[in-house]
Amino acid sequence: MRYPVTPDGRYFVVRGRLWRTTNPALPEQTRAQLTSELMTARRAVQTANRSGDAIALRAARAAVDAAKVALGERGPVWWSDGAADYNRHLARNTPYASWYAGLDGSP
Repeated sequence: MRYPVTPDGRYFVVRGRLWRTTNPALPEQTRAQLTSELMTARRAVQTANRSGDAIALRAARAAVDAAKVALGERGPVWWSDGAADYNRHLARNTPYASWYAGLDGSP
């Protein structure tokens, strides 16, 4: 299932919430490497949760965050026009509200 992406390409929407997309200026090889690191870190979070290892869980979550920041999905925004960041906001409470309201069957 593909999620709707805002007209400016900055966010995709899941259950009405905006999530920042990966920086489109990243070279494909870099993006692929960072995505691989993110998936490895997510698996480490799952393993640490299952084992109850709080130290490993903290390290795995830090690795997830580092990968997401490097991808541009967290941390400083990757666009340069000074527009505000609405990451994790409900679409209906942002300037994207009318665009979102016009979608049929919004995920």
